[in-house]
Amino acid sequence: MASPSQAAPAFVRLAAHPLRWRLLTALADGDLRVRELTDLAAAPQNLVSYHLRLLRDGGLVTAARSSHDGRDSYYRLDLERCAHALAGTGAALHPALRCTPAPPRLPDDSRLPDDSRLPDDSRFPGGPERRAAPAVLFVCTGNSARSPIAEALLRHHSGGRVATASAGTRPKPEMHPRAVQVLRERYGIDISGQRPRPLDALRRRFDRVITLCDKAREARPDLGDHARHAHWSTPDPAAAAPDGLAAFGRVAADLDTRVRHLLPLLAQNPQAAQTTEAHP
Repeated sequence: MASPSQAAPAFVRLAAHPLRWRLLTALADGDLRVRELTDLAAAPQNLVSYHLRLLRDGGLVTAARSSHDGRDSYYRLDLERCAHALAGTGAALHPALRCTPAPPRLPDDSRLPDDSRLPDDSRFPGGPERRAAPAVLFVCTGNSARSPIAEALLRHHSGGRVATASAGTRPKPEMHPRAVQVLRERYGIDISGQRPRPLDALRRRFDRVITLCDKAREARPDLGDHARHAHWSTPDPAAAAPDGLAAFGRVAADLDTRVRHLLPLLAQNPQAAQTTEAHP
């Protein structure tokens, strides 16, 4: 049990500051640049940068240069680290509060068809009280590696209960063979029959649109105003030629973690995905 003279756990000291808490909650939905965080926090940039440095030093936030514009950096919340820090905080207060973070997952509702091409009125079986399936679109430039990996992992982890698609702003002619290989060998998922798709070929509404490459995000394609947008700044594994399959494995593992943390957010989404036309 904690002693009255014992210092508060590091997570409490970091997260309890009002500005740092605003930064953490802003980053919980996706990666952001410092000027975007400055706008959201309504604070001067030098003050935001100072508190971001403290969060980085505490291991709760990481930063990486934009692959599209090296003058910018994207800040990211380390949700796994936060989960373990919260568990440790409870234990510091009282041993009975020690817990192991549970893997994120969707609630055990009825299964939807494992297909993102759902009809207009697709709903969970069981009556009108069940909400429609959430719809998620992943976007990158080539739609040959990062976005199809994320699409496949979300479909896999949701058990077909999320309408999932991916597309590219400038799609490649075919899937990258390493992306196909890493999904097959490490996750038992086969996307060998899938082909990259252009973004303008999709004719459905999405609840969430997630960009995975900085170029696609910063090009600001017209993705509609009805969807909730987020960015996961993910390096292009195809650019890490010497690493070969290892680079694809790292990207897939990172996307797997992020997809699992997305599931509880989708379970809370009350909006129905409305399809106007299924993609080919």
